[in-house]
Amino acid sequence: MEIVTRRTKYELAEAEKRAHILEGLKIAIAHIDEVVRIIKKSANTEAARTALMKRFKLSEVQAQAILDMTLKRLTSLETKKIDQEYEELIKLIAKLKGILESKRRLLGVIREEVAELRKKFADERRTEIRAASEEKFTVEDLIAEEEMVITISHAGYIKRLSVSAYKRQGRGGKGVTGMTTREEDFVEGMFIASTHHYILFFTDRGRCHWLKVYEIPEGGRAAKGRQISNLLELKGGETVAAYIAVKEFDDKHYAVMATRDGTIKKTALSEFANPRKAGIIAATVDAKDRLIEAKMTDGSEDLILVTHTGQACRFHESDVRAMGRAAAGVRGITLDKKDYVVGMVAVKRVGSLLTVCEKGFGKRSEIDEYRVTRRGGKGVITMKVTDKTGPVVAVKEVVDSDELMIISTGGQVIRLSLKNVRVMGRATQGVRLINLDARDKVVDVARLAAKEEEENGNGQ
Repeated sequence: MEIVTRRTKYELAEAEKRAHILEGLKIAIAHIDEVVRIIKKSANTEAARTALMKRFKLSEVQAQAILDMTLKRLTSLETKKIDQEYEELIKLIAKLKGILESKRRLLGVIREEVAELRKKFADERRTEIRAASEEKFTVEDLIAEEEMVITISHAGYIKRLSVSAYKRQGRGGKGVTGMTTREEDFVEGMFIASTHHYILFFTDRGRCHWLKVYEIPEGGRAAKGRQISNLLELKGGETVAAYIAVKEFDDKHYAVMATRDGTIKKTALSEFANPRKAGIIAATVDAKDRLIEAKMTDGSEDLILVTHTGQACRFHESDVRAMGRAAAGVRGITLDKKDYVVGMVAVKRVGSLLTVCEKGFGKRSEIDEYRVTRRGGKGVITMKVTDKTGPVVAVKEVVDSDELMIISTGGQVIRLSLKNVRVMGRATQGVRLINLDARDKVVDVARLAAKEEEENGNGQ
């Protein structure tokens, strides 16, 4: 009974949607000359949709249905066919509502369908049923493990796509589209993880939420994705600020968090082992501050905080004691007036520090060039920030075999090998990594291990 009820509700919803669209088309046919004139004189689709909605009191769905048709098809619509389909839908809607409103009619439908099934399939069983050993498995057992690129837009849309979908390019290439966004939206974050990993989502207000990577909807390069609020229960005004890929929760690893105002906080991963639907507190963040970064560490690494104006402070992780989830943290770097932290690196390898600026410039400097100082110091210069480079927007620890993905507010993505970015001194302004339009800006950077043969070019 439940299955038939759900199916009937679905069929009713679809019929009502179609009837709603047909009502709009009937209005369009009745005023076809004016509709065509509005479409032709509108500057773009958005303007045409708004004009149609205002003039004929159409819903957005109805207006979009009209705009989805070519002018040739729109002008050739036949009133008789539209009216006939509409009348049939009205009858169908009445029938479906009658089934849902009457248990007797619902049971009648079920009886008819059971009788039809018996007529078709009421033959003797041909297979032999034997007892089998019970084998337990989860949904995860059926999902292949592979690296995925997780992309998040400023308006909160999220999706995942296999790393292999992005071809590697040479330094200075134009990139490819990584996500389709509306005019008022732009791509804000990018993260790489295996399908079997947990993703801990840390919000700017210091809360933490969980998802398995395979639970994130998969989409093509140009797909917009799905609203993250439909996957996580975020509080009003809260946004996702950082993400960590985690295989398991133990006492030997830590989540180290940094805030815009230079506070740093360390908490054992085991404290995040019990997920709640509404999320949990990861750190207490001051009302005027916000959490901007989180990293997973083993407790023995060096940490580097990098600021908007190009300062970098390196200190031992052991200078930061482990705290409970509700703690606020301690001072990580002392900031000049109007300066703020843009990123944090947990030094895990003998490599270099990649610094990327807003206007597409970037460079690598040897990690050893950053001397270890006390926690809370002002640090040293990591990049010569000029009007040409723009301020620092991202920092990553990298080695020659790594690859880099850079993404802009306009949705452009470039994938390039770090071998193409030479190591330079700390006080230099670097080289151009991506060519941007005048109004476009670099918004985020992700690092991934190189696996494919290099393919130079200008994108596709």
